[in-house]
Amino acid sequence: MAHVKASGKKAKQGSKVIGKRLGVKLHGGHSVKTGQIIVRQRGTVYKPGENVGVGRDHTLFALKDGIVGFSWAAKNKKKVSVIEKGTEGARSIG
Repeated sequence: MAHVKASGKKAKQGSKVIGKRLGVKLHGGHSVKTGQIIVRQRGTVYKPGENVGVGRDHTLFALKDGIVGFSWAAKNKKKVSVIEKGTEGARSIG
């Protein structure tokens, strides 16, 4: 039986865990180079679109140079795409 009251010391026994630096690294409209990380995530919160690859830890990265774009893939999922710099005018036409 304890003779001295704990006074909140039990809560401080847990170890301090460092953050994993997850999240969006490059937002829509930013230019990106091949291999650059766009999103670090746990699970597929963001789905890969065209010119975007997926790492084994679900990291999304650029497969080609271009501009990052975000769009909705499903009701609750966003899709990340990289639009090549030479094809921006062709895409806006149709």
